[in-house]
Amino acid sequence: MMNSNRASSCFTGRHTLSSRMMDTTSSNYLVSPIVRACRVLKAFRFEGEAVRLHELVTRTGLHKSTVFRVAQTLVAGGLLERVAGDHYRSLVSISLKRNFRLGYAAMSSKSLFANEVSDSLRVAASANGLDLVELDNQLSARVAIRNAERLVRDRLDLAIEFQVHQEVAETVAAKFRDVGIPLIAIHTPHPGAVFFGGNNFRAGRIGGRALGRWASQVWAGKVDCVLLLGHHSAGPITQSRLTGTVVGISDILPQLDPSIAVQLDVKGGYVETIEAVSKFLTRSRARRILVGCINDAVALGALRAFTECGRAQECAIMGQNGTLAARYELRRPGSRLIGSVAFFPETYGAHLVSLAFDILRGKSVPPAVFIKHALLTAQNVNELYPNDMLSKPPATDLLLFGHYH
Repeated sequence: MMNSNRASSCFTGRHTLSSRMMDTTSSNYLVSPIVRACRVLKAFRFEGEAVRLHELVTRTGLHKSTVFRVAQTLVAGGLLERVAGDHYRSLVSISLKRNFRLGYAAMSSKSLFANEVSDSLRVAASANGLDLVELDNQLSARVAIRNAERLVRDRLDLAIEFQVHQEVAETVAAKFRDVGIPLIAIHTPHPGAVFFGGNNFRAGRIGGRALGRWASQVWAGKVDCVLLLGHHSAGPITQSRLTGTVVGISDILPQLDPSIAVQLDVKGGYVETIEAVSKFLTRSRARRILVGCINDAVALGALRAFTECGRAQECAIMGQNGTLAARYELRRPGSRLIGSVAFFPETYGAHLVSLAFDILRGKSVPPAVFIKHALLTAQNVNELYPNDMLSKPPATDLLLFGHYH
């Protein structure tokens, strides 16, 4: 037992507990009940956080009855207080900053966009002293579920999920929700998660208005067809880029007949788009075609299809995401890729880490955090991305698998 003088020197005002265990490596010197008490106290992530008993069990890895007894003892000792039934609040603050452990399931290593997101997140996590556990969802719904299960077993403080299959979003989200791990979902909404990503309808509208202005200037506003290229499996939120594109075109060219719009499901990829658009062009007699695309890989696939069919001058194409491959194409003189709406994935890491800290520290965060968009064109691409020419052109294999984003 401590004497009263020593006890009073350990705590001042609001109690303070060091996060360091004693330096000795011999377990013979440790008092097991005190070690368990420390684990319970360190399970609280921020000042004032009220945590349920079930969540304390999850965070500490101790048996429920053990956590209950330890918590009740700490309440009696004045280091915890019991609030709202089975919730507890710590009266002890950790004196040293802890390293949070984040899990991240990337969309695919075979995606230009996803790789930029991943790279930026690694840099931001390292700069902020965060431990980052990374997995690859491989553009697979089945793998995304399996990866969520793996991350849950890693006892994370927070998870970041980047998977595009809307049909498994609830299943993936439930894996984290059931064990009390906060979740940030990139681009595809997951029930209960904080959404982070683009304002898809607004991005589409920006691109659509640019297509309308181009048609007004070059074709005197005469358009035979509006071709919309997307992928239904990406879900309605991402697909709303195409809805926004139609609205944007109508903003500039309200006289267009809505019936001239044709939508193709190209599965979000470069190769699939070439095949689908080539088939479309064999049966279409349209000579002035505005093309709205769900992403840059689709836009570049469409451009190749028009070119191979000898009809490049009959189209104007708008991409989404502002990837390196699209930026290279925008710099090509005379390209019929007239623009791409930038999502700036290279900035995601800093935003995600800041959002994660806010969540872990108990700050109020909105249910959706949107990034800012900008229209990239041949006229401003060098201004917005002045260092592109220091990079190598994107590898062909990454372009071929540039699905969804």
